[in-house]
Amino acid sequence: MKFDDTARSRAPALALTSMLDVIFLLLCFFVTVSVFSQWESEISIQLPTAATGEQPERLPGEIIVNLSKDGTVRVNGTSLTLDDLQSRLAKISKFYPGQPVIIRADRDTKYESLVAVIDSCRAADVWNFSLATENEPSK
Repeated sequence: MKFDDTARSRAPALALTSMLDVIFLLLCFFVTVSVFSQWESEISIQLPTAATGEQPERLPGEIIVNLSKDGTVRVNGTSLTLDDLQSRLAKISKFYPGQPVIIRADRDTKYESLVAVIDSCRAADVWNFSLATENEPSK
């Protein structure tokens, strides 16, 4: 009885191509997430505290508007005027209606500056905005 020795001599092969694709996609995902997770350290802002404040789940693609004590508006590390902010938000809301915007205003910011940023959001047809706060420290 003759057996085929060539079939036994092949070692089992592991298909690495699909595994490398998955690893590459995971790497891209984690790099992207790590870039977006640095929004808290963009500028030093002390948020006001609220007893009912919660840490919401971050939404993908949300826009963070930082408002400092002196009324400076920053988005992605770039200082903007209110007109620039409004035009950027208008472009975004045109393509992505319902785009979430988070306004991070310093606790010492003038109320007038905060209202101006909210007016810019409304003029750009952005109605899905929220104000960031911190939880009150436990006593």
